[in-house]
Amino acid sequence: MTDIEFNKNEDAMRLLVDQLKLKTDKIREGGGKKNAQKQYDQGKMLARERVDYLRDKNTRFIEIGTFAADGMYLEYGGCPSAGVVTGIGYVSGRQCVIVANDATVKAGAWFPMAAKKNLRAQEIAIENRLPIIYLVDSAGVFLPMQDEIFPDKEHFGRIFRNNAVMSSMGIVQVAAIMGSCVAGGAYLPIMSDEALIVEKTGTIFLAGSYLVKAAIGENIDNESLGGATTHCEISGVTDNKFPDDKSALDHIRDIFSKLGTFEKAGFNREKSQSPAKNPKDIYGIVPNDPTKQYDMHEVIYRLTDNSEFDEYKAKFGQSIICGTARIDGWAVGIVANQRKVVKTKLGEMRFGGVIYSDSADKAARFIMNCNQRRIPLVFIQDVTGFMVGSRSEHGGIIKDGAKMVNAMSNSVVPKFTVIVGNSYGAGNYAMCGKAYDPRLIVGWPTAQIAVMGGAQAAKTLLQIQMSAMKSQGKELGKEEENRLLKEITDKYNSQTSPYYAAARLWLDAVIDPLETRDWISMGIEAANHSPITKAYNVGVIQT
Repeated sequence: MTDIEFNKNEDAMRLLVDQLKLKTDKIREGGGKKNAQKQYDQGKMLARERVDYLRDKNTRFIEIGTFAADGMYLEYGGCPSAGVVTGIGYVSGRQCVIVANDATVKAGAWFPMAAKKNLRAQEIAIENRLPIIYLVDSAGVFLPMQDEIFPDKEHFGRIFRNNAVMSSMGIVQVAAIMGSCVAGGAYLPIMSDEALIVEKTGTIFLAGSYLVKAAIGENIDNESLGGATTHCEISGVTDNKFPDDKSALDHIRDIFSKLGTFEKAGFNREKSQSPAKNPKDIYGIVPNDPTKQYDMHEVIYRLTDNSEFDEYKAKFGQSIICGTARIDGWAVGIVANQRKVVKTKLGEMRFGGVIYSDSADKAARFIMNCNQRRIPLVFIQDVTGFMVGSRSEHGGIIKDGAKMVNAMSNSVVPKFTVIVGNSYGAGNYAMCGKAYDPRLIVGWPTAQIAVMGGAQAAKTLLQIQMSAMKSQGKELGKEEENRLLKEITDKYNSQTSPYYAAARLWLDAVIDPLETRDWISMGIEAANHSPITKAYNVGVIQT
């Protein structure tokens, strides 16, 4: 790579990272200053202020789903971060999951993506056996969309099912009622191990005063119906009441300071070392153009401790790079797509980003080795798919691809996925896409996720549309055809954006590449709370 190419890549990545930070800052404003002031007028802290006050100072916090619902529900004014803040952080020295309703966004009402985001937070707690804290302040289900949030398996009710499952697993759940807690949502804090409530602002009931009046004719105010005094002194529904948000949060910290130790999975960790090669070089290495080549080794060297990487079968199946390393002290097995065109000993040119039979076979064997040795797996994606054509089909590409998918799917060690560039079609699947249960999955601003690349997809869609019009006796001129192609291309490309994926929680986050080590380290530390009890069995693999 020339200095000019490096500088162009660096400028493009810095621009993308700046855009990421601007979008993040905007989303973190929640429902805006006017709604924030309403919270302050009630003596309440904002959701992110509660999280920041609760967690240990000067410790890492990774926010899950910042971009959830981004660009969605615009007919209702939008729903930044799906109206809830979730993430993994530390409270009194204990790593945990935190969930905080943002009452500045539609009074904390539950939109469909709010339910999905809460379920994702609970999934992380269950997979990793992490304690979870709920900071409740929600008006309940957003009624105009009740049919998309209420009755299905992965809808609102699943949250309470998960409360019960976590309780049976011994996963600590603590809830603080810091605002409204209405109807079905009232079960979430009360199905937790301990439920706190803030005086004057916290209320919890199955039906508010207006509905009670309409249903049975009783006149009663919300505070008498379900306030702190009622539930701490009369019903016994809540365990303790506190005069303000900070007092309640202090009590949660006190609870966590007394938690016992946990059984560990035992993943290997040594003292962390910074990469020997400057991580900021990643900005200049990775091109913004998804068709351009680069050497994935150079990215790996800037993610691993002391830039060390022990490669597995380096000269065989070179379109996938496999090897062991350390990230922030943790031993990891890395499976990464090679974007550089390579030449084999037989003189064959191999395209970058494509998975070939020998590469898939190598990756499957490496994944099995990591499972045998209890080494967590990190998948670094920049993949356009599996190789096609008669030579590949005759060579058994489907069989070899199935080996890799089988080995990866049945993995018992935790998996983590970082999408650097392309993530297309079956390549997304084989490299541990969202459907394959990575403990965490993130994308860089250069990530693109789709069945195929935008140019190929747009031309295919154009041909289908033109054929349909032709069957109706309509013909398009060249100018109209180009206009239609651009329209299709723009729409398709907008759906390949990492923000589109993050809005739907196909990604847990879009991150600055320089944050990658933190995410992987936090993820493995979380996974270390959950001992591996299942034997590794890849099932049936054809040879």
